Amino acid sequence: MTIFNLGSINIDHVYRLSAMPRPGETLHAQSYSQGLGGKGANQSVAAALAGAQVVHLGAMGMGDDWVLERLSALGVETGAIARLAGTVTGHAVILVDERGENSIVLHGGANLALPADLTDRATFGPGDLLLMQNETNRQAEIAALARKAGARVIYSAAPFSIPALREVLPHVSILAMNAVEAQDTFAAFGENLPVEGMLITRGADGAEFRDLRPGQVWHQPAFAVKAIDTTGAGDCFTGWFAAGLSRGEDPATALRYAAAAAALQVTRKGAGDAMPNRAEVAEFLNSHG
Repeated sequence: MTIFNLGSINIDHVYRLSAMPRPGETLHAQSYSQGLGGKGANQSVAAALAGAQVVHLGAMGMGDDWVLERLSALGVETGAIARLAGTVTGHAVILVDERGENSIVLHGGANLALPADLTDRATFGPGDLLLMQNETNRQAEIAALARKAGARVIYSAAPFSIPALREVLPHVSILAMNAVEAQDTFAAFGENLPVEGMLITRGADGAEFRDLRPGQVWHQPAFAVKAIDTTGAGDCFTGWFAAGLSRGEDPATALRYAAAAAALQVTRKGAGDAMPNRAEVAEFLNSHG
């Protein structure tokens, strides 16, 4: 079973500050770093390090070859990533304060210019999974293609948008979102959503998976850790949960591993570069019961 990820690829420019700037305020950054990011790339790396076979579907500018090299080194198949002239690789400016909280400004670049022939690179089959987020174009088109081929679609509804969700919802198997996004989704569409399940992350309160067919719910408490940087934590959780499903794990097991991976990830600086591997997560779980 292969996980395809129609996802963004960003270069993260991370500035660490003592506190977030107030309106009109200028602050000196304590440090600056550049790393791999984008919700799509983050999820691809997380799923690959969890042991899944991952094919990334996306686009970049003509430069920044180190990004492809980094994705490959982390186990992500990059042959389906288009290189586009006349645009830039997506990037984000990320401010992180001393508590590990962040604010992000995003420029989509090539992520919003995915070419029509990207569908030719998406060789879906029965039993495969398609991960998606709301940071690219061609979401509904490729989701429909995946479902027609017998694949399941996991959609991270972030950055949250009701119009984007409405367009892709008929093709979605599992919705992945945080508690606020879930509340807004229920307000807009009601609670009888046309999906198999919902993965809802609740920060320090853990996460849950709702199987909407029999109406069963699994809850997973968060592991207590000291967070250094929460950037990419939700992507880590979703990528690991998807990898668990691809291995045939039950929801409770997939949730537990995903929670442990996210707990480890927030104790490190960065997003895609901070994702833990399977051995690290196993060791974490052994030490946390």
